[in-house]
Amino acid sequence: MIVVGGDNLIDLIESARDDGTVSFVGARGGSGYNTARAVARQNQAVGFITPIAMDNLGHFLADKMISDGVNLLSPRSPKPSSLAVVTLTAGQANYQFYRDDTAERQVDLPLLQANFPAHGYAFHLTSLAIISGADADAWVEFFVQKHTEGIVTTLDPNVRPILISDREVYLERLWRLMANVDILKLSDEDLEWIFLDLDFDAACTALLAKTKAKLTIVTKGADGAIGYCNSLKITIPAYPVSNLVDTVGAGDTFMGTVLSYLSSEGILSQDALAGLNHATLSQLLAQSAKAASINCSREGCNPPTVDELA
Repeated sequence: MIVVGGDNLIDLIESARDDGTVSFVGARGGSGYNTARAVARQNQAVGFITPIAMDNLGHFLADKMISDGVNLLSPRSPKPSSLAVVTLTAGQANYQFYRDDTAERQVDLPLLQANFPAHGYAFHLTSLAIISGADADAWVEFFVQKHTEGIVTTLDPNVRPILISDREVYLERLWRLMANVDILKLSDEDLEWIFLDLDFDAACTALLAKTKAKLTIVTKGADGAIGYCNSLKITIPAYPVSNLVDTVGAGDTFMGTVLSYLSSEGILSQDALAGLNHATLSQLLAQSAKAASINCSREGCNPPTVDELA
């Protein structure tokens, strides 16, 4: 089973605006939540280890996960659901978050250790989970433990600068994760924030020098993606989007497809990742880009099924 840890929340997505009002539509979201659903929709066994609230919004989140085929691994929490307010500019999402003392923050090392399944072979961590607080520290410690045990560790920082109050502390946490990761995915925006004084090519070089990842992927939105594995460097164009609705969840869908593809091919292991060849890496990136494109043609995060990717 692929185990996912990270945020689960309600996206309040701007739907209309005039001089007097702005309207929002509520949608399920959170990078970890989206990634787990993307994996499940591609028929790979996946569990979500972050607690989900027991309030009505929590039921709204949990019911969809379960119907998609995601296993809820941790007990539900009496704390409220987190919220993200999403405003749109030319289809691009901008976020504000409300998540102090919410269900997804009720994480400590004993909870993670108790609820990680014995048949788990990969652990994915993402986004808001590693921002700050005791829960962030617990996620990092658990991530390092899993890597040491031989579990494939995967990371998508999905950096949210609006929530990062102490840049240096955040980066220290990120460097530790990067030293214990097998698959690392970042966007070009993540890269720009992490390496402020470097251009894109120099930042990629600095990233590869910093991480111990066997596979590193940098996504560039409409400009495609780059994959690095051993001596390989493969660049692919973005998959065409026939009708752009929004980009919410595109990166999570891409990451979920990376995990699903590797799992379906039987190569989601530390040893197999070290030996990826050109053909496999090219197909992996192309499939992930296609999935992200399909997601962008729909409102909110709505990852494709395995049949839609065939």
